[in-house]
Amino acid sequence: MFLLRPSKVVNEVFLYVLAVAAKRYDIRVHAYCVLSNHYHLVVTDPHARLPAFQQFLAGLVARALNALHGRREYFWDSSTFSAVALATPEDIVAKTAYTLANPVAAGLVRKGREWPGLWSSPDRTGSTIRMRRPEHFFAGDGYLAETIELRLVVPPGFSSARAFREALEPVLASQEAKEGSRDFLGARRALAQQPLDRPRSPEPRGKLSPRVAARDKWKRIELLGRLKTFLTDYAEALEAWRENRRRAVFPAGTYLMKVAHGVACAAAG
Repeated sequence: MFLLRPSKVVNEVFLYVLAVAAKRYDIRVHAYCVLSNHYHLVVTDPHARLPAFQQFLAGLVARALNALHGRREYFWDSSTFSAVALATPEDIVAKTAYTLANPVAAGLVRKGREWPGLWSSPDRTGSTIRMRRPEHFFAGDGYLAETIELRLVVPPGFSSARAFREALEPVLASQEAKEGSRDFLGARRALAQQPLDRPRSPEPRGKLSPRVAARDKWKRIELLGRLKTFLTDYAEALEAWRENRRRAVFPAGTYLMKVAHGVACAAAG
């Protein structure tokens, strides 16, 4: 459904919660795009807190917007979360361009910046967005800050915001140009859609859900090898733990078992 359809309240709630979550878990936000039924983020997670960040963001957005729409049902499809590790600065540029071109690829508007929902312009990289706590849903005397800032941080591998923009803008323009000859819904018609409406075409099922992105073949092989090693080591440690060998050491990057059961984990290399 179009439960994230752009509106003043939806935009304020999502951006505020994103800022709160990013500050709480020290997630560095580089880019974002929120469409009517899903969103994309490009972030750096320096302390391995992405699962907690995602849980906080998704949970609070769901409660606030379910209240807005008068719903009690699940807000998110449980199978849709995807976290993709980006190998190089070039891969960061490619996925940021993909994120910002998403309104165009979805047939909504001709340029990403025409989208009336949340969309982080490359021009804002390195700048700080300051916002007030929305009046909707959030208690005035609650524990969340009345005002908060969200900084669009320059991604790793770039010397400055200008260097990142100069790398990103031509790739983004190329992505948008690929869809230039098609018909677009347009911002006004997108805003006229009802939150409980659904897309006319169903979402494709059975697609691959990548865990890494690397244009360089050898870097991709390296990342996939590291992922395979992690999964093998994790499976062995989990089997030992289930056999009550509680001194089993899980590989660096283990999250749920560490949080839920306090298992020992190897140091990050």
